[in-house]
Amino acid sequence: MPLKNYGVLAARVFDTRAEGGSGAPHFQIRARGGDVDFRVAVNVLSQQSPSELLYAADEAFEHPVLNALPDLPDGFSGLPSTPGQGAFDYIRGNLFDRESLRPLPATAPGPDNDLADKLHHYVDRAQADPSARLYAFGERWGPEKGLADKIFGFSPGNGVHDIHMNQGNTGQFRRDDGVWQDGGLLLHYPAAQQWVAIFLAFQSQSWHTDDRTGHTLPGVQAAGPVPGPGEPDHAVRIVAALVTDAGQQPGRETVTLLNTGVQDLDLAGWALLDAREQRMPLPSTRLPAGEAARIPVQPPFGLGGEGGLLTLLDPAGLKVDGVAYTERQAQSEGRTIVF
Repeated sequence: MPLKNYGVLAARVFDTRAEGGSGAPHFQIRARGGDVDFRVAVNVLSQQSPSELLYAADEAFEHPVLNALPDLPDGFSGLPSTPGQGAFDYIRGNLFDRESLRPLPATAPGPDNDLADKLHHYVDRAQADPSARLYAFGERWGPEKGLADKIFGFSPGNGVHDIHMNQGNTGQFRRDDGVWQDGGLLLHYPAAQQWVAIFLAFQSQSWHTDDRTGHTLPGVQAAGPVPGPGEPDHAVRIVAALVTDAGQQPGRETVTLLNTGVQDLDLAGWALLDAREQRMPLPSTRLPAGEAARIPVQPPFGLGGEGGLLTLLDPAGLKVDGVAYTERQAQSEGRTIVF
């Protein structure tokens, strides 16, 4: 069953606590959204083997998902688990490159070498800056009437957890699978005009999941950040796109694909998805190894000028590559965007 109360908390950071040891330790964040206290519980160790979480941080995050965040009220806002509504999906949302993830221990001796150190670096900076805001994506619990928070002591207990990928699970956690309901952290530092994105996943999770249930697709194995046997990731890359804006003539949009492999490909049966998950089948085009092809866009598939997504699927429906572009990139006077 998908998460029951998925959304995003917009809040100021007031305190942190890094838990160590075995079991299910978390990096705990006390945040205040409006006049309500929340605890953001970030997993730092998996209950399934391998125990180290996968971590990626983007210190110059740009993505159309940011468009609506500055207008959100402080506090928790529910999000529909559908594309284009602000929800996270690590696979379909093209938020980051899977291969940027790396495993990190929860805690380890020495500086800047474990997950707690990485989280402290960004969250402590937000705590020291009154203008900074934390956006925590995950599932809300509480308010727990009559119960104080077990970590920070405020009352009533209240918070957000599942701050990680929430699909492609195994075992008992398969029940949490769903699409457009992944967790993560965004931190906005207005004075620096900077967004930092933090993404977390378990090594036991799969990176190719059913578009309806979020369950692992048949024949796909959990492989961590590196694609495993049979996974088509990056066999063909989306390297560029010409995106029509208000000042251009419609019908000029194109997407440029590069065959990174050592064998020629026929693109018959392949498809592109846009931000609304509209599918455009690709024509039967021979794409020699190491060469690129410029594919004209056919309506109703569209590359909107407000920013969007492009996802490439192989004939089996597996994601091969995905990119995102912002409104700023789209309004580039007819110039081709290079990814």
